Amino acid sequence: MPLALLALAIGAFGIGTTEFVPMGLLPQIAGDYGVSIPSAGLLVTGYALGVVAGAPLMTALGTKVGRKTMLMLLMGLFVLGNLISALAPSFEVMLAGRIVTALAHGAFFGIGSVVAAELVAPEKKAGAIAGMFTGLTVANVVGVPLGTLVGQAVGWRVTFGVVAALGVAGLVGIAKLVPPLPRPEGAHLRRELAAFGNTQVVLAMAMTVLGFGGVFAAITYIAPMMTHVAGYSTGAVTWLLVLFGLGMFLGNLIGGRYADRQLMPMLYTALGGLAVVLLVFTATAHNKILAAITILLIGALGFATVPPLQKRVLDQAHGAPTLASAVNIGAFNLGNAISAWLGGVVISAGLGYTAPNWVGALLAGSALVLALWSAALERRGDSRVPAFHTNAGTRPSPATPVS
Repeated sequence: MPLALLALAIGAFGIGTTEFVPMGLLPQIAGDYGVSIPSAGLLVTGYALGVVAGAPLMTALGTKVGRKTMLMLLMGLFVLGNLISALAPSFEVMLAGRIVTALAHGAFFGIGSVVAAELVAPEKKAGAIAGMFTGLTVANVVGVPLGTLVGQAVGWRVTFGVVAALGVAGLVGIAKLVPPLPRPEGAHLRRELAAFGNTQVVLAMAMTVLGFGGVFAAITYIAPMMTHVAGYSTGAVTWLLVLFGLGMFLGNLIGGRYADRQLMPMLYTALGGLAVVLLVFTATAHNKILAAITILLIGALGFATVPPLQKRVLDQAHGAPTLASAVNIGAFNLGNAISAWLGGVVISAGLGYTAPNWVGALLAGSALVLALWSAALERRGDSRVPAFHTNAGTRPSPATPVS
């Protein structure tokens, strides 16, 4: 794998850290600003919504410049957002800084996925995408726990300052290691938007929303589930989340490796396994050891879907993959938001803290159904592929081979 992937992974590490680290620092942030913890939770919700909105917006703007240049601009925006958060004099300014940071998230991973795939041979594309996403998974194992400890020891503002420094390192790495990548010939917004006329692109994004949504239906409520049901102490939740992050790291590597060999079978296995494990979690959540093992498996199976789903979008949006790739990153966050809401609904209905697990199982199972449907449509050649308009005139997009 080329060294350029290291620069992308550093950027991904910083983004993954800043996305999740506020969850462990909400009491400190709320106390400093004199707001309630639910109000401070807007820093997490606002970030997720910022990713959903920013992914297509920033990627659309990026069609005007080369991909390397856009990646550098996005890391600059990431640094700015974290500096605003670190220095914010009021909660409203802090929230604005979070949204500015979130604007870079989806486009960075979307454009970064395209760049990573272009840096390697066709048979190694999913592995290259997984290499970039390794930074995100390592952030959950190392960055988030360390950021939480630093924030609790010397102040949360220091944590965001350190994350901004990580963004500077990612920016320098991209400038030094990523080769010049000119703006693709004929690339324009209309061409990128046309990719959404492909049924397979839409189905892949729906799989993303439902599949990873299944993961977050359970993980969002892991703290009350583990303390009230499994019997863990509050302090143990941090290390259970590290275990979840370790599962994400392993699943990302496995998903990237096998998606390059048999993409759809990899998706069937990961989504089917995820649905089963989430369903089983309703029982294993009552036992400390079994709960810990299940959390590891949820992380592994959930993130094993990321490289194949991202590659699936790139393959099916052939000729105009950048916007579709970025919007698919937004789809992950949309799935997180929807599933967290559904999990809260079933808990509020009095069904217990383990109820989000079977909600997650239903979501993952639905994603598996869509994967099987997608493959069936592809075998019949029943997928509408849009026509793209280029300077050379109108021509149909080349057919994408079955992965």
